[in-house]
Amino acid sequence: MRIGRRGFFKIAAAGAGVASAAAASASAATQGLDGPGVLVDTTRCVGCRACEAACSEANALPPPPEDDAVLDERRDTGPQVFTVVNRTEKAPGVARFAKKQCMHCLAPGCASACPVRAMDKKPEGPVTYDASKCMGCRYCMLACPFDIPKYEYSSAAPRVRKCSFCAERQKNGLKPACTEVCPSGALTFGRRSVLLEEAKARIYTNPEKYVHHVYGEHEAGGTSWLYVTDVDLEKLAFRTDVPEKPMPELVSGALGAPPFVMTLWPPLLMGLYAFSRRRDEVAAEEPEGAHGTVAGARKEDDRGHR
Repeated sequence: MRIGRRGFFKIAAAGAGVASAAAASASAATQGLDGPGVLVDTTRCVGCRACEAACSEANALPPPPEDDAVLDERRDTGPQVFTVVNRTEKAPGVARFAKKQCMHCLAPGCASACPVRAMDKKPEGPVTYDASKCMGCRYCMLACPFDIPKYEYSSAAPRVRKCSFCAERQKNGLKPACTEVCPSGALTFGRRSVLLEEAKARIYTNPEKYVHHVYGEHEAGGTSWLYVTDVDLEKLAFRTDVPEKPMPELVSGALGAPPFVMTLWPPLLMGLYAFSRRRDEVAAEEPEGAHGTVAGARKEDDRGHR
């Protein structure tokens, strides 16, 4: 393996290009878009879990458990489960339900942390994942404030898995599968700005009914999924400690260095290895006894100077 100086710098430049592309992706992700969104009203959710079944069918995932006993414990999303419905009690005998999935941040930390743009914020709004680009670094998982992306640890060809906001369906003019089947009006699909106004209107016209907060309006810089509720969302397995600052601003320092190191160190080490190996090859190609002859000549020269 022989790499000249020019070849080495080409490899290094390519690595720097990948790091630059990641930085550009992070910059683009910080531009909030008034794209599609979903308003979730937990006071209207009846816990039928039709959204779970529709999600599984649309994404070719295993069907969800039919037994409602699964609601007895708090659940989380997984590699084969993109959305879950959790249950809590507002009061004894009064149940409340909430659907949980990727929030599709306006400025997603997962996309800004990805050095190869496998996780990407689309101009249309959804945050999607391309397994063909993924290098398995899992920085997206570290950068997500909602703990949504999940890794297929048990797979021979692991991927990062999460809800895609039915990006392909939206491209074809269809609603996300979960919102299309909701029978109670708990899920409303539309433009985020319109949904945000609707959420605030529901709170202001029913101040005794709702908690005076739209979850997703400011969390992580704003998300495409918005929630109004009459119970503490922490009881419904939602993170309530998410900062309001856009995540790319928070993760750029901590997760900006690893992609840089990963892209520039390999070619540097490759160059050092090639240099060391070439030196050994040159030493091996020298005539046998050459080292002794040179050493003898040096000794004779030293005697002459004396």
